[in-house]
Amino acid sequence: MDEKLKALMQELGNAINESLSESEQIAAAIAEIRRAGYDVFLILEATIGFNRREAENESGKTAASAGERRRTRGPEAAPKIKWTSQDQKFLRALKIAIDED
Repeated sequence: MDEKLKALMQELGNAINESLSESEQIAAAIAEIRRAGYDVFLILEATIGFNRREAENESGKTAASAGERRRTRGPEAAPKIKWTSQDQKFLRALKIAIDED
């Protein structure tokens, strides 16, 4: 992973932490729990994925291969979907099977 992306990820993490710590609504909810006699442990986990975008052509549209641009005609024809490994992993975690033609 390049250094610029690492710095941007760190900036995103800092922004998320700052947003949570400055939230009056979160602070009020935590204070209410403490007044009820409980200690609060707030642990959040965020999964953030990155995929490099395809190069854009002069018109600003993403360049696609001929196979991705090709469409079949007819109401029963389904468009082709290009699944990434992250897509497949996510769907498997949800117990969703995909047909790979």
